[in-house]
Amino acid sequence: MAKTVDDLRNEIRQSVGRYERVESTAFTKEALAAICDAVDYDVDANHLPPKSEMRAGVLWKIGVLDEDDPEQAESAFRKAELQTIAEELRDE
Repeated sequence: MAKTVDDLRNEIRQSVGRYERVESTAFTKEALAAICDAVDYDVDANHLPPKSEMRAGVLWKIGVLDEDDPEQAESAFRKAELQTIAEELRDE
């Protein structure tokens, strides 16, 4: 059976040392920062950038985007993007 968006988010959270969530929620800034760290995208942990910037950085590092342009990642990750992120984290 195919994984749901919630399943993928939780798999990614656990891969980066965050906790699983029962309710359906997008990533917090802290979880996004942990994902950035896991894919080697540098963010300032003392002053976290906007979510769109971190999402764009993650997508750029895993090859989904050609550049880390926050305008291309203004909304939450889509299922295909979550699948790609989860696969990338499984390979590490």
